[in-house]
Amino acid sequence: MMHEFYFAHLLWVGVWILLILPPFWTIFAKAGFSPWLSLLMLVPLVNLVVLYMVAFSRWPTQSRQRDL
Repeated sequence: MMHEFYFAHLLWVGVWILLILPPFWTIFAKAGFSPWLSLLMLVPLVNLVVLYMVAFSRWPTQSRQRDL
């Protein structure tokens, strides 16, 4: 019975990861940041720090557009 719970829990976590990571991966890549930052979205409280960092920092893509 406990094995069924573990399997269901792992399945739920896997589905959650597959739903959360791709949008953040794309957002970070388009903003000019490393897409690997999306992995930090899985860590509670760290995800808020990363979002604030990205929201209020100068984006590398903005710097490139100004240079043109």
